[in-house]
Amino acid sequence: MLLTDTHTHLYYETDTEKQASLMQRCFDVGVSRLFLPNVDLASIPQIDELVNRYPGNCFAMTGLHPCDVKEDYELVLDAICENMIDRQIYAIGEIGIDLHWDKTSLEFQRIAFKEQIKWAKDLELPIVIHCREAFDEVFEVLEEERDPLLHGIFHCFTGNLEQAKQAIDLGFYLGIGGVVTYKNSGLDVVLKDIPLDKLVLETDSPYLAPVPFRGKTNESSYLVYIAEKVAEIYGVNVEEVATVTTANSKVIFNI
Repeated sequence: MLLTDTHTHLYYETDTEKQASLMQRCFDVGVSRLFLPNVDLASIPQIDELVNRYPGNCFAMTGLHPCDVKEDYELVLDAICENMIDRQIYAIGEIGIDLHWDKTSLEFQRIAFKEQIKWAKDLELPIVIHCREAFDEVFEVLEEERDPLLHGIFHCFTGNLEQAKQAIDLGFYLGIGGVVTYKNSGLDVVLKDIPLDKLVLETDSPYLAPVPFRGKTNESSYLVYIAEKVAEIYGVNVEEVATVTTANSKVIFNI
């Protein structure tokens, strides 16, 4: 069984022995493809170090997380863009809009989001979208940018059925993580009307651990619990979920 974690911050663990243990636990349960979203300038070398250590398993993205879009965002974007020159990048992410923590930076976030979408189109790469309490704002940008080059993943999708269908219509797959295992999330009901071939799996580790680890530190090996819940929702075995979602990840990231 081959599972793909399309969104993990495993590089946040900088102790090499602990990092190796996290990776080994992934391999033990079949999680052998891990995509690493970038959040700021400081995380670039952390991602590169992990990719260099596991070149056949870990794959880099780059981008500026909306919560890190500050008044100096133009300088930061320039520096991140410059860093792309000598790196193998498989997506621009995670990027988007987050209005949970700070609504005052919305205009900066919009501009940064659109600029990074332009990078993705120029490089013919997918984007990985962070959207928190901002579906309307994110969809507004995506509708403005809609074209055949716009594609990617709605990371940690927790929207309703209408929002799920709109995301798919725009060319996106839904990133399904630990929230799907939470009793009252409602995501299981939404997914019953969404084809499995429009989903990818993710952990967003070290955040949003699935049941039975909810409230604890998440890790990529826990992806198997998410796969099991998705299998239950669709009435298939976990191997089929692994096969379909990994195939989807290969289409998205072209690897």
